[in-house]
Amino acid sequence: MPVNADFQGRTYPPTRPYRVSAAKIREFAEAVGSSDPAHFDAEVARSRGYADVIAPPTFAVLIAQQCDRQLVTDPQAGIDYSRVVHGEQKFVHHRPLTAGDSIVGTLHVDAVREAGGHAMVTTRSELATDAGEPVCTATSTLVIRGGE
Repeated sequence: MPVNADFQGRTYPPTRPYRVSAAKIREFAEAVGSSDPAHFDAEVARSRGYADVIAPPTFAVLIAQQCDRQLVTDPQAGIDYSRVVHGEQKFVHHRPLTAGDSIVGTLHVDAVREAGGHAMVTTRSELATDAGEPVCTATSTLVIRGGE
């Protein structure tokens, strides 16, 4: 198994803050084909009780993958990025990501195991405002393909 199994249980320091902007939300919503006006129109979002436009639920992957980058680029982890396949992604939202949020993510390596000659790494990114308010828990499974 090319991945260092001792990384199971490791927690990385919080990422630098990611500023959620209305422009990024709009771009992402257009890219995924969302038609919910709360992603585009601040007045609609405010009428629903939000401070500004809200992001589609899968927008959190942008921040979660910045967290995962800490593990993937850690030379001691033993991960060959050219062999990485994104296997699974789950989100538990505590509230929508909103334009104006400043979000930090803390990466936890929950599991490292072997399956069929491949390494399977499960990570959990706890996304919160830089003031500490929980926003989303993003869980990802990375598959690192074994040798040919």
